[in-house]
Amino acid sequence: MNITKQAIQEVLEGLSVPGEGQNLMASGAVKNINTFGDEVVIDLVLKNPSLQARKKVEVEILKSIHSKVYNKAKITTNVKVETPPKVDAPIKGEPIKGISSIVAISSGKGGVGKSTVTSNIAVTLSQMGFKVGVLDADIYGPSIPTMMDMEGERPLSVTIDGKSKMQPIENYGVKVLSIGFFTQPNQAVIWRGPMASKALNQMIFDAAWGELDFLLIDLPPGTGDIHLSIVQSLPISGAVVVSTPQNVALADAKKGIAMFQQDSIQVPVLGVVENMAYFTPEELPENKYYIFGKEGAKNLATDTQVPFLGEIPLVQSVREAGDVGRPAALQENSPVADSIYRITQNMVAQVLDRNKNLPPTQVVKITTMSGCSAVKK
Repeated sequence: MNITKQAIQEVLEGLSVPGEGQNLMASGAVKNINTFGDEVVIDLVLKNPSLQARKKVEVEILKSIHSKVYNKAKITTNVKVETPPKVDAPIKGEPIKGISSIVAISSGKGGVGKSTVTSNIAVTLSQMGFKVGVLDADIYGPSIPTMMDMEGERPLSVTIDGKSKMQPIENYGVKVLSIGFFTQPNQAVIWRGPMASKALNQMIFDAAWGELDFLLIDLPPGTGDIHLSIVQSLPISGAVVVSTPQNVALADAKKGIAMFQQDSIQVPVLGVVENMAYFTPEELPENKYYIFGKEGAKNLATDTQVPFLGEIPLVQSVREAGDVGRPAALQENSPVADSIYRITQNMVAQVLDRNKNLPPTQVVKITTMSGCSAVKK
């Protein structure tokens, strides 16, 4: 008995693919058919990985060929299972009504001036005409209340749409919420990760932020529970990484950049800021002393292929301004204020560039007006 390939094809057209609804021929599951007298060899590729589905196909092929073509046919069915590669979905959170862009300010290492950069960028954005908020997510070492002259303040409760919300504290045109508002200055926050994450979620979603062009999130140093909780809770527009020029800080900053770039997170890194870049004495204003190394963060930005937003010098007035709660960006016509202004402009430009790739409903419509940036309503 010579079995033809055509006869086998007609049989396979009458058999369906498990879970797909198409027949074996139409679906492309049949890759090859060979006949040699009364022998038949069929090569199949199925997308259903279960053993039950594979056995069902083999049995149906065997029965159909025996009943419709030749009852003594010798049939070999080679089944290969092809499953699509598993792709981890990016961690994305729910947007907050009224907030256009959310920027996380991060550092791999503590003590590099992350909170100082956050408070100064916030004040500068406000001076540019933006509506700005700051969430102090450094649960274990909140310093934004001190830097924004808000120590001892307590948020009030307001009713929004029938729900009780926390009213952020406002100063210098910036709305702020911090765990520091709910603890005593000498009180240590000794919380495990889940408790810290719960407190953060309350400050994020139970707050009356109102309309904001930018919400800056001052993250704690390193990479841990708080960072993961933030990217799970909020659709972060981008991250800014702060570092000093020395190698020990750069190594940690590089890890911070890598965290945001992970496939499961995919938060764009808007750029790197180099703090304490150099020291210039008052009596020698033309001199620069690179105490912690020269252009380390700038080189890191080049190596990791992320933008370099700018540098801030090591100046005594920056520390003094933070200690008394009046950010250095408020000092008119000072070199420090100028450098912070340029960094802020560069950050806004990066947010604009990043948002060009988003659907129109999620785009922050930013235009340049009168030498500074403004949000188009």
